[in-house]
Amino acid sequence: MKIIKKVLLALLVLFVIAQFFGPDKNEGDVASMNAFLVETTPPEEVKLILKESCFDCHSDVTRYPWYNSITPINYWLAGHIEHGKKEFNMSNWEGNSIKRKDHKFEELIEMVEAKDMPLNSYTWSHTEAKLSDAQIKAVVNWAKRVRLKYGLEPLPQ
Repeated sequence: MKIIKKVLLALLVLFVIAQFFGPDKNEGDVASMNAFLVETTPPEEVKLILKESCFDCHSDVTRYPWYNSITPINYWLAGHIEHGKKEFNMSNWEGNSIKRKDHKFEELIEMVEAKDMPLNSYTWSHTEAKLSDAQIKAVVNWAKRVRLKYGLEPLPQ
């Protein structure tokens, strides 16, 4: 019994010490998304959807929930954000080629239509991010218009 108490006490001490450490936060400037928003011209409805359902993991601007202060949850969230930005980053849009931008929108359409985005693990705690069928249609229609635009632009020489 003494060993179990010592192990539990040691784990508690480690947990408390771990609270003083955490990953860097993803708290960039909202202006970092201007190039994306200007180039893709989402309607107001889609802008709101992007803000509520996409920006946290796919831009340099994240609204953190209260439980992000708890280690190891903050590391888990940071991993999701890092992965999301690697796949599709609205804050790092300007440096991408037309071909890459078009491909990212192709993937966006597939993921949203299949209801794979936003992730279920995200919508559990952000219920406002769950997309209705009408919202999915609005995002997909906008994304298809953007792809059409990219298909018409000449490739750089």
